[in-house]
Amino acid sequence: MPGIYVHIPFCRSKCIYCDFYSIALPSLIPDFCKALKNEIASRSNTFSEKTINTIYFGGGTPSILDVNRIGDVISEIRKHYNISPDAEITLEANPENITTEYLLALKRIGVNRLSIGIQSFDDEILKFLKRKHTATHAIECVKTAAECGFDNISIDLIYGITGLSNEKWHEELETAFTLPITHLSCYCLGIEEGTLLHRFCRENRYTPCNDDTCLSQFLDFDRMSAENGFVHYEISNACKSGWQSQHNSSYWDRSEYIGFGPSAHSFVANSRSWNIANVSEYIKCVTDGKTYSTSEILSNSDILEEYIMLGLRTANGIRINEIEKLFGKDKSDKLNKAIAELNPAYIHFVGDHLSLTAHGMFVSDNIIVNLLKKI
Repeated sequence: MPGIYVHIPFCRSKCIYCDFYSIALPSLIPDFCKALKNEIASRSNTFSEKTINTIYFGGGTPSILDVNRIGDVISEIRKHYNISPDAEITLEANPENITTEYLLALKRIGVNRLSIGIQSFDDEILKFLKRKHTATHAIECVKTAAECGFDNISIDLIYGITGLSNEKWHEELETAFTLPITHLSCYCLGIEEGTLLHRFCRENRYTPCNDDTCLSQFLDFDRMSAENGFVHYEISNACKSGWQSQHNSSYWDRSEYIGFGPSAHSFVANSRSWNIANVSEYIKCVTDGKTYSTSEILSNSDILEEYIMLGLRTANGIRINEIEKLFGKDKSDKLNKAIAELNPAYIHFVGDHLSLTAHGMFVSDNIIVNLLKKI
């Protein structure tokens, strides 16, 4: 079943590493919400005969919106789309926005999954990352969410930060697994062009963490997840059995989804589209009935590349027989030959099933690029 993504492009300030589209102009929130609801209504024919399985509020900082505005958006979606009675409805939230009152109100409007952006349990690292909460506050907000009845809680952590020792990272993971969470996302600190961190690197104010430390910390995430009963089901994600992010999993298995809001992407019937990444322009275009998105139809080659790239992100991996069925024996033969040249330490290859080991996941970009070059 398809899903819906809603991009809330507002933050109080920009984190040092973030390259997602967001702005710090809360004065635009009322006009944005009006345009957002108009977009939701105008695209209602997209999935008119299908049931929506997930709704995901991402950003930006969705929890910057008051609950009434979030509830209005959910109501607008329910008005125009057939939403499954047990749909997963996720809201990304920052600890500084989380209060008991806010959480209880979210429950009342139907939000049933939280993705909390903690990033670190170390106050000095939080300051460096320009986060607005403390470690103590982060821990307390997760506990409060559970006390308010949320039984599906995910948290984010970042590793690969210069100054974050392996010992300290181990402690971070230990802290995470003591909390009432069902899902853990761990991301290696990336240095993306246009971010403040990228500028710091150019100015020699920050030296990126070395690859060996990043690998060690990634493998720690993999090992400690298993030790605590979590399944490492995607490169950056682990969960208790049965608690995968249904919404994000739809990206990796190429299920359809529609995205609302500036910079949001959609995938429908082998066509990918993306909205303009500018709040003011988005509001104006939606209001005036003008085009605010760009789209492309995927070729067979594009689809094959996606099947391999997205499939190998997950523990499920890919099936060679499926590639032969969808894309022909020539492609499956070339892929089999390319797989035979891979480092055995990086792969699990049994029968027609290929997946990556933990070490392979860490270098998955290189593996995937090499496979695609040879098919």
